[in-house]
Amino acid sequence: MVPFGLGGATSTHVSNELGAGRPQAARLAAWVVVLLSLLVAAFIGLVMVLIRNLWGYAYSKDERVIKYIARMLPLLAISFLFDCVQGVLSGFIRGCGWQKIGASVNLASYYLVAIPLGYFFAFVCHVGGMGLWFGLLSGLVVQTILLICITLCTNWNKEEHVTSVNTFDLVVFILASEFIS
Repeated sequence: MVPFGLGGATSTHVSNELGAGRPQAARLAAWVVVLLSLLVAAFIGLVMVLIRNLWGYAYSKDERVIKYIARMLPLLAISFLFDCVQGVLSGFIRGCGWQKIGASVNLASYYLVAIPLGYFFAFVCHVGGMGLWFGLLSGLVVQTILLICITLCTNWNKEEHVTSVNTFDLVVFILASEFIS
């Protein structure tokens, strides 16, 4: 839920700053929240790794389950790091109004990378549940890299202009509909 919350905050803040004609403030907000998400993910990931040998007792008394959870938690901590960053960058994409781009990145990352690699590691390489998680992590890494590239290539001044034009068109539409009715 942490990545989702940070992504929602990023989406709202970026769209508000672009709508107010402050593209550099939108850019700063996006990168500040990326940094915040990295710090939160690092802290939570560190806690996961430090208590990995105890965490399993919350679910079972079976030593096999406890050891399996202890083996999986470092991988989960790495996944959480990438998930936090992609959550924030997905919020940035939504804030710019690029839902089609975000959906394309998600589809490509999960259906073309995560699912095939998860199947390969789990069932071809016989790694089991950890293989499924390797696939998911691979998809998260690809998704995060693509979203970082999109964010770095963003022309913030152009986005502010597009937002201003869209806002003007919306105001004209609302005023016209008031006169018609």
